[in-house]
Amino acid sequence: MQQLLKLSQAIDRLNNRIGLLLSWLLLIMVLLGVYNAVTRKLSQSAGIDLSSNMYIEAQWYLFSLVFLWAGAYALRHGVHVRVDILYSRMAPRSRAWVDILGTLFFLLPLCLLIIWVSTPYALDSWRILEDSPDPGGLPRYLIKSAIPVGFILLLLQGLSELVRNIAILRGLPTVEERGKEESL
Repeated sequence: MQQLLKLSQAIDRLNNRIGLLLSWLLLIMVLLGVYNAVTRKLSQSAGIDLSSNMYIEAQWYLFSLVFLWAGAYALRHGVHVRVDILYSRMAPRSRAWVDILGTLFFLLPLCLLIIWVSTPYALDSWRILEDSPDPGGLPRYLIKSAIPVGFILLLLQGLSELVRNIAILRGLPTVEERGKEESL
C-alpha cells in the first residue's frame, strides 16, 4: 500500500505542476482576450482589419486547455462540483466510502469512455494534419489531442484519490497526514 501511496503522491505532484502551468496559460489567455477586443474595436474605427484568426483561435485553444486539463487539479484539491448536502457532515471514513463508490462507478468509467471515444478522433486529426478552416488559423490536431490527455490526467487523479481513500479506510496515514504529523 505504501508504494501505491507514493505513486498517488507522484500523480498529485504532476497535476499540481500542470495546475501551475494552467495558471500562467490563464494569464496569457486573458491578455489575448484583451488584445482581440482592442484590435476588433480599432479595426472598426480604422476601417482596416488589425485582428487575426490566429490570435482568436489561440484564445479559444488556451481556454480549452484550461478547461480540459484543470479537471484533475480541481479533483486533487476538492474544488470540483459536488452536491454537499450530507457529505460535509459525514465522518472521514464515510466520506472515503462515498468517494470510492463515486470514483469506481462514475468517474473512472466516464474517463475511460471519453478516452476511448476521443483518441481515434485526435489520431484522425493527426493523420491528416488537420488545419483550421479559417484563414490564418491554427492546426486543429494539437487541440484535439488535449481531449484524451485531459481525461487521462483526470483518470490518473481519480486513481490517486481512490488509493488515498482506501488508505483512509485501512487506517493508514495519507501523505497529507504524515506531512502534518512531521510539521507538528
